Amino acid sequence: MNKIILDIFKKYINENKIPNELYKKYNVKKGLRNEDGTGVLIGLTRIADVVGYIRDEEGNKIDIPGELYYRGIPLKTLYEKVSSSNQTGYEEICFLLLFGYLPSKKELTIFKKELRSKYDLPEGYLAANILKAPSINIMNKIQGALLLLYSYDDDPDNCSLDNILKQGLSIIAKLPAIMVYSYAAKKHLIHNQSLLIHPIRHDLCIAESILYLLRGENNYTAEEVNILDLLMIVQADHGAGNNSTFTSLVVSSTDTDIYSSFTAAVGSLKGPKHGGANVTCKHMMDAVIKEIGLEASDEEILNIVKRILNKDFFDKKGLIYGLGHAVYTISDPRCVLLKKQATEVAEIADKINYLKFYDRFENIACNHIKEVKGKNISANVDFYSGLIYDMLKIPEDLFTPIFVASRSVGWLAHNIEEKINSGRIIRPAGQYVGGIIE
Repeated sequence: MNKIILDIFKKYINENKIPNELYKKYNVKKGLRNEDGTGVLIGLTRIADVVGYIRDEEGNKIDIPGELYYRGIPLKTLYEKVSSSNQTGYEEICFLLLFGYLPSKKELTIFKKELRSKYDLPEGYLAANILKAPSINIMNKIQGALLLLYSYDDDPDNCSLDNILKQGLSIIAKLPAIMVYSYAAKKHLIHNQSLLIHPIRHDLCIAESILYLLRGENNYTAEEVNILDLLMIVQADHGAGNNSTFTSLVVSSTDTDIYSSFTAAVGSLKGPKHGGANVTCKHMMDAVIKEIGLEASDEEILNIVKRILNKDFFDKKGLIYGLGHAVYTISDPRCVLLKKQATEVAEIADKINYLKFYDRFENIACNHIKEVKGKNISANVDFYSGLIYDMLKIPEDLFTPIFVASRSVGWLAHNIEEKINSGRIIRPAGQYVGGIIE
């Protein structure tokens, strides 16, 4: 870019910083956050509840171990129900989030059949829209693929509740093929590797479908399918206030098509402060391990934690990815469950030493941050999810896309709920403080 333009822009940046006292003067919540870091309420929901603190009688925030509820049922209860059975459970959780209760065996069978009937991509879609146009980031490719599905829909702008459900289920069903085929196209056309496309099968659950499309038949185990299924359950929803769901609600509140709404949500989830943190966290931990080794002392780990916070290591932004959360304080319930799951995966992958290092890093970093900042902090879902994906031999390019495939049902459920109960365009205000030129 032209140097003069850049100089003008730098001057603009310096002269247009709004003083912090104006935010207090006009009672504006930065990032829709209250003074104590809690979120500003943006709506009501019966779908999921995210709990990380309570209020005492004086209104003060009290930190508590985190809880996540799907339709009033603790995530831990649902997770244990599925993990103790011989069947995958993501589709059952989809039904719960969408319709408000756990299905009967007959209802679940019908629901699974409906989803599987929508696995196929439109005729010619794969060759024309995926294999001929690879992207260096699969998340961006998913966005383009979703927008292209609009063109294959006979009634794409119909915002009736029945049609939104139909369109949403179709998107959920097609995401495994879209993301895995997009990854195959990238490998072939950008990295000059062999192109392997496995045909869609309608007899597989969503988790197994992902592994089958990625590796082909007989190249994955039942344990791997179950672990991926549980990961998807943990990531299926996180209330109305998480960034990607709120983004989806803002866009859909204009009564635009659901493809546009989901595309915006994917763009939100891509960011390293949201869903993309699983990749960034893995990169950070790889850099840490390369720097000090798996057998590093507690002192060496503490020193590198300090270097990261002091913007002297990794991306030099002063952030430790995978630690801390906007709601959870003492613990993230999703992380607690994944940490337990990670132990089983690490034993299978013979990487217990990596898991032990992650655990030590988490404890040392959280304790140090609490000591320095005086507030509770814990590992979040992204700290261990990237490690689990890696131990499952899932390509890094698909870490965040799998998050998309998991969270899409949450986006759909909240979109439907918002249209049932509100129907208003989401339009917050911004206070003008720039002055008037006569």
